[in-house]
Amino acid sequence: MGLVIGIMRIVLPIIIVGGIGVFVVKRLEYKYNQGNLGKKKSKSAQDLLVSLIPFGMLFGCSIGIILSIFFQSSPLSSISLGAGIGLLFGYFAFEIYSTKRTAIHK
Repeated sequence: MGLVIGIMRIVLPIIIVGGIGVFVVKRLEYKYNQGNLGKKKSKSAQDLLVSLIPFGMLFGCSIGIILSIFFQSSPLSSISLGAGIGLLFGYFAFEIYSTKRTAIHK
């Protein structure tokens, strides 16, 4: 029984993060093929939009490191799960910010 739990502790984070990665890539590919991938008018807004997904992954990695310090879990699986969940949250932030309209006042 201990062997099965050990294998699941190794394989489960790979399955979860792999599923999240495939979901994000396929959604971005679909939006790209439809021609409505997020675009902003100003360069600074576009730079922020493009960097939301990597920032989400970095934030998720840091949360994973902090959680692995306080809870008894493998640091490697905590970091990978944190990066995967951060990828998902970064994608959701990308979606929300790309559909948000910016008001330009003159």
